[in-house]
Amino acid sequence: MEDIVSLCKRRGFVFQSSEIYGGFASCYDYGPLGVELKRNIKNAWWRSMVQERDDIVGIETSILMHPKVWEASGHVATFNDPLVDCKTCKGRFRADHLEHIPCPMKPSKMAGQAEPCDLTEARAFNLMFKTTVGPVEKEDESNIAYLRPETAQGMFVNFANVLTTARKKLPFGIAQMGTSFRNEITPGNFIFRTREFEQMELEFFCYPDTAAEWHEKWIDIRYQWYLDLGVRRENLSIRKHEWDELSHYARDPRGTGTVDLEYKFPFLDKPGELEGVANRVDHDLTQHAKHSGQKLTFFDPQTNEHVVPFVIEPAAGVGRNMLVFMIDAYHEEEVKPGDTRVVLKFHPQIAPIKVAVLPLLKKRDDIVNVCQQLTKDLKKKTAAVYDDTAAIGKLYRRQDEVGTPYCITVDVETVEKDNAVTVRDRDTMQQERVALDQVQNYVLDKLGV
Repeated sequence: MEDIVSLCKRRGFVFQSSEIYGGFASCYDYGPLGVELKRNIKNAWWRSMVQERDDIVGIETSILMHPKVWEASGHVATFNDPLVDCKTCKGRFRADHLEHIPCPMKPSKMAGQAEPCDLTEARAFNLMFKTTVGPVEKEDESNIAYLRPETAQGMFVNFANVLTTARKKLPFGIAQMGTSFRNEITPGNFIFRTREFEQMELEFFCYPDTAAEWHEKWIDIRYQWYLDLGVRRENLSIRKHEWDELSHYARDPRGTGTVDLEYKFPFLDKPGELEGVANRVDHDLTQHAKHSGQKLTFFDPQTNEHVVPFVIEPAAGVGRNMLVFMIDAYHEEEVKPGDTRVVLKFHPQIAPIKVAVLPLLKKRDDIVNVCQQLTKDLKKKTAAVYDDTAAIGKLYRRQDEVGTPYCITVDVETVEKDNAVTVRDRDTMQQERVALDQVQNYVLDKLGV
C-alpha cells in the first residue's frame, strides 16, 4: 500500500489536500492523471447504468436541500455513530470499532507497548455537516441546512418529476453521480474513507413482489461490472449484512436487506466494502410522502391502483473504486535479473492515458514532426500524449507505471526507410511494426475505441 500511495503522489494521481499548509485530514486532491482515471471510471459507470439501458434515466440534484428532507429520511435522528473519548490523550474513537486502543500518553513499562486508553461513556454523534443558509446563523437555527450525506434523497424527492417527464413505467431507475459529505470519525487508509467523496448511485423502482428478484439481479450486474473492467475475481466477494449492521431503511422485514460487494484491501485483515446493494423497500417514498403531503406513487393502469414502489439501490464511491482499480492493477515484474518494472495493468477503458507517442531521437526534427502530427491525430479520438523527456527505455517504464496500454515509437527507419512505427504492448512488452498510415486504426481497434 505504501508503494501505491507513493506512486500516486509521484505520478500525479492523488495529492494531500492543502499540502503546503501541512495537509487537511482525510481530504485529497486528484492530480492530472487521477482526475482522468476518476472521469473514466464515472464514464464507464454511466455508460453501463444509463446509456446502455432503456429503463434508467439520469438526474443531477442540489447538494443543499430543504432540511426536512433529512428529517423525513431519518438521517437527522439515526445517522450517527457511537463515540468515546480518551480522558488522557483526548483521542476520539468509534465505540463499535473498539478492541484495544493503546494510549500514546500512557507508555507501558514493556518496550514497544502502551497501556489502553481511559475511555468515556459512548454518546451519539451525527455524521452530517451543518451549514447555514445566509451569512448569519439565527438563534433559533431556522436557517440551518446540511451538506448531503448521500445523493439518494435527491432522487427520491424527484420521483414524481421524473415519472411524469420521462414517461417511465415500473420497473425503472434514476441514476446520479455527485459529491456527498460525511463527518467521519475514523477516516483513513488513504482514499478508502474520506469526509468528502463522490458517489455513483442508482435507485431502481420496482413492484414490491419483484424486489427480491431485482435485488439478486443488481448484485450480479454490479459484480460483473468490476470483472469486465479487469478486477480479479479472487479479490472480490459478496457478503450479506447482519441484522445489527443494517441501515435503518434496510431493517424492514419485507425486504432482503443489504449485500456488500467486498474487496481484499491490503490494509484490512478481512475483505472490506467496495459497493453496497440495498433493498430500501418503500421506506423513502413513504416517508417523503408523509412529511411533504405529496403523493409519491406509480399508477398501474392494469390494476387501476396506485403503487408505492420498492427500491433497489446499488451505491458506490468513486474514490474507493479508484483505489480498487489501482490496487488490482498494480504489479511489480522482474523483466530480467536485477531489472524490475512497476506496471499498472488498467483496463483500456479506464486507463488515464491510452497511447503515448515517443521519438527515438528527440533532436531529429523530422522524427519529432511525425510524432507531433500523429499525437495530434490521435488526440481527436482518444487520450494521447507526446513525451521526449528521457531515453526510450525510461519513457517505456514511465508509461508502464501510469498504466498506458500502448506506446508508439517513431525512429530513423520511420522517416528514412519503411514509413512504419513500432507499437509496444504494455502488458506483454511485445513490439510490432505497423505502417504509419495504419497505426491509428490499429491502436484504436486494440483499445476498443
